Amino acid sequence: MLRWRYRDGIVWRLVVIALREKPGEGSTPARQARSSRYFRDRYGMPFSAQPKERPIATGRACRALVATRLLHPGREIAAMRALQFAWFNTTELLDCDEAIERALARVVGIDAKAVIAALDAPEVIAAYEADKTQTRNAAGGATQYQGKAALDGELVRYTAPSVVFESGGRRLEVGGFQPLEAYDVAIANLDHSLGRHLPPDGPLPLLEYFGDGLTTQEVATLLAGNLVDPDRAAAEEALIELAADGAIAREALGNDALWHVAGKAVAASAAALAGVAP
Repeated sequence: MLRWRYRDGIVWRLVVIALREKPGEGSTPARQARSSRYFRDRYGMPFSAQPKERPIATGRACRALVATRLLHPGREIAAMRALQFAWFNTTELLDCDEAIERALARVVGIDAKAVIAALDAPEVIAAYEADKTQTRNAAGGATQYQGKAALDGELVRYTAPSVVFESGGRRLEVGGFQPLEAYDVAIANLDHSLGRHLPPDGPLPLLEYFGDGLTTQEVATLLAGNLVDPDRAAAEEALIELAADGAIAREALGNDALWHVAGKAVAASAAALAGVAP
């Protein structure tokens, strides 16, 4: 939503939290699958309820995002989506380098083999550790005040998807899960000179702008106006019509789909992901 609304008016920097280098105590495949089902039902994004072979740690995949940020600046968000799609919709074990490479190989503009080769490079490790430090300084801030921070030992860390906005020496935190309006209010208070782009009349301009593809819920959210709830059914109906006309393509993803302009290469091509299960 924010990337559509404000375009180049906001410069984004992805910082990884890197929760664990090894699976956390008490984490089980069933628990992770139940968590995926909860987020699927609450937020409408594609999630599979298929348990994985074993629990998975997040550290190695987070380091791959840092390596992507260094090797291919600007493509780290696309890489993150590819890893998210694989994490939540396949049986891939994304603490293994081979699985991470398979997910990143579907991202246009990324050399997945080079990213994997760089995972243990000193500059990647240094940047990764800097990210971990940055995400563990939430003590005393708005995120902790709202109860949206977490403890990592004695350190207070941000929880995903926390966003920190900075402009003209001012800084605002929008910590943890928040409604979209919370981000918009923060931006409006920092800089209301930014141009705002309204929702289009249909899905096609969205898919043309977001070349890496969008899920049904993302399209519904982007089409909704102010104080209007996303109409997922209407969005899917419009997407189906465009697909029937050959303008866009639908690729099954978990319990939903990834939609993109027909004939274009897509980051994290859903049809190529192994082990997709509804």
